[in-house]
Formats: sequence, C-alpha cells, structure tokens
Amino acid sequence: MTAPVLDKVRQIVADVLNVPLDTVNEASSTETLENWDSLQHLNLVLALEQSSGVEFTPEEIEQMLSVASITILMEKKLPRNGYSRK
Repeated sequence: MTAPVLDKVRQIVADVLNVPLDTVNEASSTETLENWDSLQHLNLVLALEQSSGVEFTPEEIEQMLSVASITILMEKKLPRNGYSRK
C-alpha cells in the first residue's frame, strides 16, 4: 500500500463516518468502526468515487469492508500518479 492513497482513504473514512482521523488505520473495518453501517458504507463509496473519479462495480463495493481492502482497490483503479482530484 502506498502512503498517499492510504492517507486519502483514511481521511475520507474519518470524514464520512464522523470519527477522529487518528482512530482510522488500515486495520479499521466494518467490524471495528461502530459508525460503519450499510448506509454509511454507501456514503463512503460515493465519497471515494467523487474524490477520485473512479467507479466501483457492485462486486467491488461488497469487498470494501476495511480501510486496507479499499486502499488496495483504489491503488488498482487509480492512475499511476494516485489521486488526481481533491
């Protein structure tokens, strides 16, 4: 995992779930973050798509259950230079 993508994913997760950034790490998941329910999961997916300009398939959305899995997926989908949008 690259630090810039991980940092951006952590920030988006913290913002969407309304939790302190320092409580979000690559091990954070639907199991460890109380606010991460099905509605917030959809909000998180939308925020990730809007911030990066990528789109996720339904299968990918189902797999996005941790910060680590989201970061790995984002690294596969993003251009080589990482996030191109704010």
